Amino acid sequence: MLSEKLKEQTSNNHQVLEKKLLAQMRNMQSKQDYAALLKSFYSYFGGLEVAINKQLDLSALPDYSKRRKTAVLANDIIYLAAPLPALADETSLPAIINHAQAMGALYVIEGSTLGGKIISKMVSRQLNLTSIAGLSFFNGYGDDTDKMWGSFKIALNNTPNVVADEVILAANETFIKFGDWLAR
Repeated sequence: MLSEKLKEQTSNNHQVLEKKLLAQMRNMQSKQDYAALLKSFYSYFGGLEVAINKQLDLSALPDYSKRRKTAVLANDIIYLAAPLPALADETSLPAIINHAQAMGALYVIEGSTLGGKIISKMVSRQLNLTSIAGLSFFNGYGDDTDKMWGSFKIALNNTPNVVADEVILAANETFIKFGDWLAR
């Protein structure tokens, strides 16, 4: 199954990115620090979504419109009274020139919802945020997070085997370039 192969073959790059994110989160001391982190997600994921929109075969993932993260991130940033940054351009993003690469990039975006509940609690406690406002992105799909992840894995597993390596390469490149984006 492609979803399992992806998990296995992106594990190292996923862990490197996760360590960078956790270090930034632990160092947050203010809502402005949190807004800066959200702005990094917004600009990178927003740029990815623009590229994905051009290549994704919607018949393979008909609920894609529910999976877009840019608007939720924008709402959180605006709630924190921070300006929206420009979106990342193609020089900072992985190559996404076909459906397989779009699915690889989406693997990273969709995977970001899985740890969101833990991150949301951590940020809420650390910054004394008492409202769900400002934490929408990390709350993912709420109670539907596992269901949405499951349906995404089904779409991944329905991807033809002949393009599996392309999906994996795009996912790894997405992890690496997001790590670079966060470090800038």
